[in-house]
Amino acid sequence: MNKLLLLIFFIATNVFAQEGDEDLKAVFADSQVEGTVVIENLDGSKRYVYNQSRAHTKLAVASTFKIPNTLIGVDEHLVTGKSSVFEWDGKEHDIKAWNQNQTLASAFQVSCVWCYQDIAKKVGAEKYKAYIKAMHYGALPDQFDVQTFWLDGTLKLTAYEQVNFLKRLYHHELTFSDNAFHVLKDIMLAEKTENYSMYAKSGWARRVESPVGWYVGYVESRSGVWFFATNLAVKDAKHLSLRKAMTVRALRHVGAI
Repeated sequence: MNKLLLLIFFIATNVFAQEGDEDLKAVFADSQVEGTVVIENLDGSKRYVYNQSRAHTKLAVASTFKIPNTLIGVDEHLVTGKSSVFEWDGKEHDIKAWNQNQTLASAFQVSCVWCYQDIAKKVGAEKYKAYIKAMHYGALPDQFDVQTFWLDGTLKLTAYEQVNFLKRLYHHELTFSDNAFHVLKDIMLAEKTENYSMYAKSGWARRVESPVGWYVGYVESRSGVWFFATNLAVKDAKHLSLRKAMTVRALRHVGAI
């Protein structure tokens, strides 16, 4: 009986997902960039997926890891709030916005790699392995570079896994303090309109075998709470704006915003 129920659930889920593929084809039709998007509402009764195969493919998490890394940084007392300061050492970086002192809020918004590498050096490999395991956020090998593991393809997630993590984050089902959740939500706010508030993080892993650009997060809107994970095969910086643009188009297409 249990096997029959599982089979029915699997078939129903995949039929619904295929319908999502059709619904979202228009969003990807003109982009000329391979990608996927997974959108799911709060109770899981509605899910839309484009490109199921890619949605099940594990890819480097890139700077979307700044979401859990912020929680870790707060609970390890390495940062205390959005105004916590990272002092720039004067080293020039390709991205001009990084070449100055940062607060936690600005570091998150401009995706400042050196800021979060500063956190990583202080957390250390053993604690990261424990946190990653506790969060069910992929897996780390015994040996890895503590300053690049989220960028170099060591730590990977699928789009489905990103959404699952975000839902547990939203429900405070992760083992972090209320203060950590509060600080993260404060700095995750990416866009606020009369109709919705979007909490999100971008990411781009470009020096890996399969370059990927991410946009993940959730929206609180008049139609409820919706979680999303978009990833695109972005090899050139000129396509980075598509991450958010296509996500917003997809959310509108399914009526989430």
